[in-house]
Amino acid sequence: MIWLTWRQHRKQVWFTLAALAALAALMVPTGLSMWGDFNNLLLGNCPAETESCHTALTTFRSNHQNMNLVGVLMLCLPLLIGLFWGAPLVAREVEHGTQRFVWTQGVSRRRWVLVKFALVGTATLTASVVYGLGMSWWLTPLIRAGQSRLNPVVFDMQGIVPIGYTLFAVALGVFAGTIWHKVLPAMAATLVGVVGLRIALTTLARRHYQPAETITYPVVMDAVDLSPGTGDWILGRGVRDVAGNMVLPGTHVNCTPELPACAAEIGIGEGAYNWILLQPAERFWLFQTIEFGIYASLSVVLLLLAVRRVRRIA
Repeated sequence: MIWLTWRQHRKQVWFTLAALAALAALMVPTGLSMWGDFNNLLLGNCPAETESCHTALTTFRSNHQNMNLVGVLMLCLPLLIGLFWGAPLVAREVEHGTQRFVWTQGVSRRRWVLVKFALVGTATLTASVVYGLGMSWWLTPLIRAGQSRLNPVVFDMQGIVPIGYTLFAVALGVFAGTIWHKVLPAMAATLVGVVGLRIALTTLARRHYQPAETITYPVVMDAVDLSPGTGDWILGRGVRDVAGNMVLPGTHVNCTPELPACAAEIGIGEGAYNWILLQPAERFWLFQTIEFGIYASLSVVLLLLAVRRVRRIA
């Protein structure tokens, strides 16, 4: 059964390895280039408050400002694995009727399912771990140069969440194949389900994994700097008046000590302050664990449901 499963899915293994090789061919040279600039500009031990450090950071960001666009292209890899590994796993067998031959040769449905799930699960886990670790290495210079790890796009490309995305995509594809017994409908259902859940969690749920923190600081420039760190995830900001009402949304104000003149110019009154709602950068791994747990739990549920559905296939 193991040999048969390998023969059935070996093309997918080779295609996956080719995709990872293409990913490495793109990411390794660009990653080495970023790391080289990062080290040459001495950003590893650079006091952020110095002018020379600020200049070096500006130079680095200018040289590599388009790298995030390259990384965005890699966000679809977990989805592709789900489409081409998960969806055909059961749907193709049932569509062609080949499962009947196996089940009449003394192989139980339980064993058939477990062997297939084990092979696909191992390949999926290996690919997603390689992807997650590789992207974490590639993004590190950008993050250390001020890119927030909680940024919705950057967050999705590194750490352990790509593993959760991939496992969920494959599990959903397998389950969809037990509902729709043709490959294309199963792939379509997988595409809609994965994209829909990713968008919902990213835009609606993630910011609420932990209560957001609020930072307020005066609009006077010579006040103590209480502004957020470069790695924090800014959820909202603006200028509020002394009563707490938002007067300038989506911006911040740094005035000179002559507040009346500044207030008259930009239309704020005495006692106005800058307000920021954020998720601190140190919550990155907590958020990664929460989101990975969501996807991993859904994957287990979908696979259990898929096993039950296989038992009902004629």
